[in-house]
Amino acid sequence: MDKLLSVIFMVGVLLLILPSFLQSNSQLKQFLKNLSIWIIVVFIILIIVNYFN
Repeated sequence: MDKLLSVIFMVGVLLLILPSFLQSNSQLKQFLKNLSIWIIVVFIILIIVNYFN
């Protein structure tokens, strides 16, 4: 149940951030750079959460 709530929370944050993220990253190169940074941040958070559970 805790993992489900974590996934719901992360999806909710993504939905809140996504519109402004897409608007501010109009160029493909900048979009891919920022997207890769976000993916790295999410993976680090997931690793930390799974490590302490």
